[in-house]
Amino acid sequence: MRFRVFGIALVASIAAVAVHAQAPAPAALRVIAFDGGWNLPLWAAQRQGFFEANGVSVQLTYTPTSAFLVTSLLDGKFDIALATIDNLIAYQEGQGEAKIADNPDLFAFMGGDSGFLSIVARPGIKDIAGLKGGTLSVDAMTTGFAFVLRELVIRGGLAETDVTFVRAGGTANRYRDLIAGKHDATLLRTPFELLARDRGFVVLASAESLGPYQGTAGFARRSWARDHEAALVGFLRAYKAATEWLYNRNNRDIVEALLIANIRDMTPGLAKQSYDLLLADKGGLARDLAPDAAAIRTVLGLRSKYGAP
Repeated sequence: MRFRVFGIALVASIAAVAVHAQAPAPAALRVIAFDGGWNLPLWAAQRQGFFEANGVSVQLTYTPTSAFLVTSLLDGKFDIALATIDNLIAYQEGQGEAKIADNPDLFAFMGGDSGFLSIVARPGIKDIAGLKGGTLSVDAMTTGFAFVLRELVIRGGLAETDVTFVRAGGTANRYRDLIAGKHDATLLRTPFELLARDRGFVVLASAESLGPYQGTAGFARRSWARDHEAALVGFLRAYKAATEWLYNRNNRDIVEALLIANIRDMTPGLAKQSYDLLLADKGGLARDLAPDAAAIRTVLGLRSKYGAP
């Protein structure tokens, strides 16, 4: 009997080793994104093993600017980009700031959020009218957040000529420049407006007044997606699983810890506020990952108004 049990155990062990040996290695994906709390699904998928469970592994790199993100994606240095959908539209329409080859083959395969956008100003400025004569920072002059900022400035009663726009890179860079006193105001995404407000800076307006707005989207090259369909599907499934995990209120403490671990200047108190905004039942990260048609129309409307032909 002892020999029979030993034999069964030995066969089971050999079978387990064989299955493990035959399991393909996860497909390595190079992902580029802007640094910020909207990356919670990526951080959660890495921590909880959702990527590996769906046959992929992710190497995440943060981009300094939208131009770097798009050109690096088109050059094949990265496989997937997570950025506002207007970046894709700008370059597909030939309106991006960086020079690229004609007819890029970018496409959006998922939606992510509504942008979480607010104008934040230095202490002492109480409203948009107080920005007159000031310097406002943007990532790039020809992509969507610059258009949002320009529209909010005009709706606040100023002319575009009343302020000076300067390029300062992605949200994290603009936040650091703002608190360093280099600019008078900028457009920040959650949680950076909370971090700035905690330092005495002033939130002047929210982009919610513009209506639905498509913020983060996932995009890639069509040529890459055709050759890596299984990996792209695995990424989507993992991202969706991570998003559902984030919305499970039983995981709140871990999610707040992820925010503290991944965002400089984040505190436990600000992590709680960030959680409430990023994972709000209405207006939080998109749970179905579907691009929002109405929100994209807002993006296109602003591009029609401010984009150079």
